[in-house]
Amino acid sequence: MPSLLVRTPDGQARTVPLHKRITSIGRSPDNDVQLEDPAVPDSALHLLFDGSRYQLGSLGAIFQVNGKKRDNHVLASEDVIRVGGTELVFTREEVAPRPPAPRSMVVRGEEATADPDSHTRDMPGVVGRELVLLRRLTAFSERLLGSSTLDELLESLLDEAIEVTRADKGFLILHEDGELRVRVARNLSRENLEDAMERVSDSIIEKVVRTRKPLILSDALDDPEFQSSKSVVNLKLLSVMCVPLVRAGELFGVLYVGNDRLVNRFEPKSLDMLTIFAAQALLLIQNALLVNDLKLDNTTLRKRLEDQRYGEIVGACPSMRDVYRRVDKIAPTDISVLITGETGTGKELIAREIHRRSPRSKGPFVTINCGAIPENLLESELFGHVRGAFTGAVTTKAGRFQAAIGGTLFLDEIGEMPLQLQVKLLRALQEKVVYKVGDHRGEPVDIRVVTATNRVLEDEVRKGTFREDLYYRLNVVTLKLPPLRERGEDLFSLGKYFLQKYAQEFNSKAKGFSPSATVAMKKHGWPGNIRELENRLKKAVVLADKPLLGPGDMDLRPENLEPPLPLAEARERWQKQYIQEIYERNNRNKTKTAKDLGVDPRTIFRHFEKLETEKHGEQFPPGEGDEELL
Repeated sequence: MPSLLVRTPDGQARTVPLHKRITSIGRSPDNDVQLEDPAVPDSALHLLFDGSRYQLGSLGAIFQVNGKKRDNHVLASEDVIRVGGTELVFTREEVAPRPPAPRSMVVRGEEATADPDSHTRDMPGVVGRELVLLRRLTAFSERLLGSSTLDELLESLLDEAIEVTRADKGFLILHEDGELRVRVARNLSRENLEDAMERVSDSIIEKVVRTRKPLILSDALDDPEFQSSKSVVNLKLLSVMCVPLVRAGELFGVLYVGNDRLVNRFEPKSLDMLTIFAAQALLLIQNALLVNDLKLDNTTLRKRLEDQRYGEIVGACPSMRDVYRRVDKIAPTDISVLITGETGTGKELIAREIHRRSPRSKGPFVTINCGAIPENLLESELFGHVRGAFTGAVTTKAGRFQAAIGGTLFLDEIGEMPLQLQVKLLRALQEKVVYKVGDHRGEPVDIRVVTATNRVLEDEVRKGTFREDLYYRLNVVTLKLPPLRERGEDLFSLGKYFLQKYAQEFNSKAKGFSPSATVAMKKHGWPGNIRELENRLKKAVVLADKPLLGPGDMDLRPENLEPPLPLAEARERWQKQYIQEIYERNNRNKTKTAKDLGVDPRTIFRHFEKLETEKHGEQFPPGEGDEELL
C-alpha cells in the first residue's frame, strides 16, 4: 500500500498508509496526516489519487520536492517532500503489515466506517468516472479557442459539475475585486437562475472560504452546525456540497451545488469527485478569464475606460464626480482656484483639466513647483530678471508669468513660498503687472492663476507663515481632492489602468490581480495616493513572471500594511476634523459652532485650547466638558 514516512524536526519517524483518494496534510488534528510542527500551517497540503497517480498540491504552504520548490507535483516513489521543518518520504511499495484503524466519518450526524481498502475495490468505477471528467474538461478546454463567450464557457463548465454530482442547481462564485460574487448560477435544465446570491447559504460559503476545505451536508436543516443559520432555514436547504477553488495558496472562489428536494443526495464519493473536478476546472477558469480579457474588443475597452474618465483623469467615485461638476462650472471663468489634497492625489491633473476646458485652452499651461526651487532663485523664475541683476545674470530672461500670457499659470505647493515673495505675488495678482528682478518697469500680464497645496493654509495663516490677504486672493474657489483610500472602486479602476498601460509599454505578461492582491490593495492606506499606486504597479509589471500579480509583487505583504487605528483614536481624529469643518462653515464663530453641534460653548473653547497646547508639544490637563464630545 502507498505510504508516507513522516520525519519530524525532533528526529522521530512514523509511517502513514495512504488509503484515501484525497489525503489532507497539516498541523491541525482535523487532517488525515497531522504534522506537529509549528512551522506548518493548519491546512498545508493535499494528496490526490486519481486512480493511477498521486498528485501533491499546496493549500497555502510552501513545500519542496527533492530540494525544488513546487506548488503541485506528481509524486514518484522515494520522492522527498519538505514542508516547514518536517520531511515526508513517499513510497508506492507495500509497508508494514499493520492495517490502519478504520476511520469514522460523519455525514449529517450519521456515523459510517470507511473501509481502508475501499479504493481498491471501487477502482474501476472511480477510473471510469475520472475518464468521463477528464474528457469533459478536455472538451471544455478545446472550446476556449472557439468563438464562445466567457459566460457561455463558464455556464457549460457549471452544467458539467451539476451533471457529475447529480445536483439540481449549481453556483460558480469567484473572488473579484476583493469580494465573492456569483459569476454563474444554473439549474438542472441548463437555465440561468435569477437572484443567485439569495439562493445560496452565506454561512456555508463563509466556512468553506475560512477553512479552505470541501464541505458536504446531507441535510443542512438537520445539521447541528447550520440548522440555526438564517440563510439555511430561509432557503430550506437539504443536500449541499461546497468546494474551494484554491491554487498555490490563492483562493479564487468556490463551487457550490445543491439539491433542495432530497436529503442524503450526496455521498462522500460525490464530494471527492467534485473536489477533483474543481481542482482541474480552476486552471480552465483562470485561462478562460485571461483569454476573455485578451479577446475584449478595443472599442469595448475604450468605452469602459471612458465611463471611468474625466479628460485625462481616471475615477468616478461620488467625491470625484463632485469635483468634476465644480470644474465644469469654474473652468469657463477666470476665477482664482485653490486645489487642496494630500500629496499624489492628482492636483496638477485637475489644474490641467481646468485649463483644457477654459477659453484659454489654446494658450500655454505653465507650471512651477514653489517648493522645488531655492528661495533666492524663485523670484527670478516667477518674474524673470534683467542682465546684471545678480551674479550669473548674463542675459535678460522672462519668467513663468510672462511665459503664461494668454494661458494658465499653475503654482504648485504654494504653501512653500517664502513670506517676502508672497507680497510680490499678491501685488502681481492684484495689478496684473510683474517686475523683473533688477527692473523698475512693469509688464502687464494676462493670465489665469491656479494654485495647489498639500498643507492646510488656514493653519499656516494662524502660524504667520502665510499671508492672510494672499490666502483670500487665491482661495476664491477651493477644490478638495479626496485621498485614494476614500475613493472606493476607483482604486481598482486606476490599478487596471496602470496595469494595462505599463504591461503594454514593457511588453509584460501581467494581465490582472490575484484575489489576495485585491484584498491587500483595499487594506493598504496608500499614503502616497495615486503616485504610490502607479510606482508600485510599474515595478510589479516590470518584474512580473506570471499573469496575475500577487501582494508580494506590489510589496503589499501583511507586515508592510498599516495597522488599523484603535477605535478611540479613529473617533478622535474624525471628531477634530468635523469640528473644524463646522467651525469654518460658521466663519470661525465658536459660539455658533457649539450651538450647531449641540454642546456647551465651553466645550468648543476648551477643544481649541487643547489643539493649541498640543501644537507646542505640551500636555493639556483634563477638565470639565471633555467627555461631552466623546
